[in-house]
Amino acid sequence: MSLCLIIDDMHPSLLPMLRSIGVEGDYQPKLLAADVPAALAARPYIGLMVRSKMRITAALLAHGPQLRYVARAGAGVDNIDEEALAAAGVVLVNAPEGNRDAVGEFATGQLLALLRHTVRADAEVRRGEWHREANRGEELGTKTVGLLGYGHMGRAFAQRLRGFGCMVLAHDHDPAVATDGNAELVPLAELQARAEVLSLHIPYSASNHQFVNEEFLAAFAHRIWLVNTARGEVVEQAALVARLQSGQVRGAALDVLENEKLATLTPAQQASYNYLRTAPHVLLSPHIGGWTHQSYQRINEVLVAKIAALGLLVSA
Repeated sequence: MSLCLIIDDMHPSLLPMLRSIGVEGDYQPKLLAADVPAALAARPYIGLMVRSKMRITAALLAHGPQLRYVARAGAGVDNIDEEALAAAGVVLVNAPEGNRDAVGEFATGQLLALLRHTVRADAEVRRGEWHREANRGEELGTKTVGLLGYGHMGRAFAQRLRGFGCMVLAHDHDPAVATDGNAELVPLAELQARAEVLSLHIPYSASNHQFVNEEFLAAFAHRIWLVNTARGEVVEQAALVARLQSGQVRGAALDVLENEKLATLTPAQQASYNYLRTAPHVLLSPHIGGWTHQSYQRINEVLVAKIAALGLLVSA
């Protein structure tokens, strides 16, 4: 059997799944990030499986010259230096198929909650208040929803939106992306001209850093609702706050923030966070869009299938 070092918490189904394809998983989820280099050097691991404990860099890979693959347990790979992996001849596999349904459902629920004021109304009733007219909402079926990014997550969301009868537009920077019938692919300028809702489904990368900034938001012809289940760093948070304060953004559902380590916020980040956490037209959640009991196991299934498909790469 070949060896794979697993340094993050995983669903317990993982180890028997790996054994079924001839991989012995060395499960060490309590291993500190600082101790991973020594662990890689101690045994001839062919694979490394990680969630978000640490960045996978060229310096780390140097401690495991025998590595043939890195498996990212989730969709995003922003904590992995893909150029370093390519230079070292290490294959990267991830599992967007594992949590795309969870994200699609979550984004739908958050958008409905925004449009119908359900979180605010719940809090009011719990306080003994009964405000019907102030909580008159909007119907999703009457809206044009714009998706920025049309990969696994965007497609999953579009599939669910189709049942509401709303118009769904999508823009993706990759010209090879094709429609699946659930959304109309349009240029970015057209999306900004027509969308009344903006949902973000782009990965974080250096080129996408604060892609949704003041200039980007100013280009929308309509006042919009914004949903972000992607990465917080793709949004210029201060610009979003300014647009929420002016009413140009009618409401926002944010499952991610520019800095999710709340104890380490800079003064500027703290100021924007203070606004977001008290604004009645903002919904916040702790990066749980893809976080379900079903996706927890399904990610294992996807990763194991992809590792098996590497063929000789899993051989010691």
